[in-house]
Amino acid sequence: MIRILLADDQALIRSGIRALLDAEDDIEVVAEAADGREAVALTMQHRPDIALVDIQMPVLDGIEATRQIVADQRLAAVRVVILTNFEFDEYIFRALRAGASGFLLKDTQPAELLHALRVVMRGDSLLSPAVTRRLIGEFVARPPDAVPAAGMEALTNREREVVALVARGLSNDEIAAAMVLSPTTAKTHVSRAMIKLGARDRAQLVVFAYQTGLVSPREATPRTAP
Repeated sequence: MIRILLADDQALIRSGIRALLDAEDDIEVVAEAADGREAVALTMQHRPDIALVDIQMPVLDGIEATRQIVADQRLAAVRVVILTNFEFDEYIFRALRAGASGFLLKDTQPAELLHALRVVMRGDSLLSPAVTRRLIGEFVARPPDAVPAAGMEALTNREREVVALVARGLSNDEIAAAMVLSPTTAKTHVSRAMIKLGARDRAQLVVFAYQTGLVSPREATPRTAP
């Protein structure tokens, strides 16, 4: 069972998403929050698998709520997925750095939302193709801070290649095909790179890859949504 916390200041949006999720046998909405502070408190209380958090909320916005959830070691198993609109692209990289595990657009199709939540649970590709394209094309080209390539020396050449492919938006199966590996081996390389770099999930590998210059926006080819 996937346990979900919904955080959005618009009751109509919460009720619509809840109705969709409650109809699924393997998904349960355990709590709803109307602002970021309440989202953090209810996450602590209910320990959901996924906190689905609106990026703009009163009292505490989605970025700060994400930062507080991720910073609490007691909530290490919680994955935060941000709800966003295209006009708020400038916040995407900040939310990734705060520890968000992925993004969904508010106009996402119901089937895509359900699929995305299940993808988050298995730790595979966590950024929707549409958001990844915007991230690469508009915002990652001008990251707010450059960071040294700390930890890069710990990666093998194969692991660096895998991290670069993750940053370009490829799933484990796609990485396996590109590198002529088995999907299990590709997943193992991704997991080892995350451990060595202290990355919480694949989204954090994307941040690392761009901030250290392992991948540049010029190298990333935007991918079309399936």
